[in-house]
Amino acid sequence: MTRQRASDGPRLSRRRLLGGLGAAAATGLAGCSASGAEDDYDVGMTAVAFDPPEFTISVGETVVWRNTSSRGHTVTAYGSGIPEDAEFFASGGYETTQEARDAFTSEFGGAIDSGETWSHTFEVPGEYEYFCIPHEQAGMVGTIVVEE
Repeated sequence: MTRQRASDGPRLSRRRLLGGLGAAAATGLAGCSASGAEDDYDVGMTAVAFDPPEFTISVGETVVWRNTSSRGHTVTAYGSGIPEDAEFFASGGYETTQEARDAFTSEFGGAIDSGETWSHTFEVPGEYEYFCIPHEQAGMVGTIVVEE
């Protein structure tokens, strides 16, 4: 399955190249230049939005978020917005939506600073709704669709 961000142009990112070449090639290219590292993500975080707001993957794949803005962000699942058997996810490793909210409010826990990345592997098919704690009221919400 080829995944493409809404902002992908005709150029081939390092992530897409390695995904297409497979593990053997990835091992051989592991030491290559980090010049493509900025493109090594699936979902970007602008000032108050995830780009793209919806992203589709297959079971067992990992989504990488990159903070492409100058503001701090979080990736926090809505506990009631994920499949019943799915693992909860939140930057900072929190186990519930409320725990993530409390940690961010008290000490900016789970914050992803400008240029940083955070990732999560999705093992259960379904739709996963998530948000950015400090920008939720501005509409910074997203959905990961995981297909069989």
